[in-house]
Amino acid sequence: MAALFGARVRRLRTAAGLTQAELGSRTHVVSTRITQIERASGAKPTLELARALDAVLGADDLLVELWPYVYREAFPDWSRRFMEYSGRAVAVHEYAAHVVPGLLQTEGYARAVLSVGRTLGGEEQLEERVVLRMGRQERLGTSCRPELWVVLDEAVLRRPVGGHAVMREQLERLLETSEEPHITVQVLPFDQGEHEVMGGSLTVLTLPDGSETAYTEGAHYGQLIEDPDEVRSFALTYDRLRAAALPPLMSLDMIRSVREDNHRGAKVPSRSERRRLAQEQLQQPGGRQLRGGGRRVPGRRARP
Repeated sequence: MAALFGARVRRLRTAAGLTQAELGSRTHVVSTRITQIERASGAKPTLELARALDAVLGADDLLVELWPYVYREAFPDWSRRFMEYSGRAVAVHEYAAHVVPGLLQTEGYARAVLSVGRTLGGEEQLEERVVLRMGRQERLGTSCRPELWVVLDEAVLRRPVGGHAVMREQLERLLETSEEPHITVQVLPFDQGEHEVMGGSLTVLTLPDGSETAYTEGAHYGQLIEDPDEVRSFALTYDRLRAAALPPLMSLDMIRSVREDNHRGAKVPSRSERRRLAQEQLQQPGGRQLRGGGRRVPGRRARP
């Protein structure tokens, strides 16, 4: 895709009668950067640069539309394969342990989730990731949209990602899905107890030929499973989670209840109140100061 992007830039630049130096000047990059893009060498073009090239070359959003596919090439091979499978899947069955799945995230929620990534390189990369995630949702509005069945752990509803306003908007988005015949949302309540996917998330994809692929994910890793026997085992695990979850209508009632309760925000101390309490606790014997004004658990040694 990087080679295709570069070929398009070269063709459009030539048609516009511009040299690489002239195009670089108009898009505020050095000419060698244009050379790298046209040869598909070096760093991938940023979204900002793709937009600038599109505007200068009059590409009518062609380069911006190609950019997500170029950007994906920076991901590990297994991650790219998962995204490719997801884009073709006729059914997506997902269990989410910590956050709302990307296909159902609002932009504000997605921005909050992606802003805490360990590999985030800055605001520009954050914007690129948000655009890519929002772009994946476009398929849900097409004629080839997949059946989407999502089981959310109750913790997903209770954690105010991005703050209460962002989370309220996200919960409203989940409630809106009840109007979509191809989307089903269930909630796995806390009182269900332990289960096979505690601590992680699970996705089972059904492809057009009827084959299935599974994907498991933790906080800092992901694994694509393609072995048929292993996939069948994960599909059975997902079916058990779906059976243990609340029925769809009861799940929507819980989402609505959490939204109205505003996550019990009135009963949770504010950040300033928590800081004040922490400072008071530091005055007690055994308290140890942490960098940033927090509190270390008494009796524990700091890591070397």
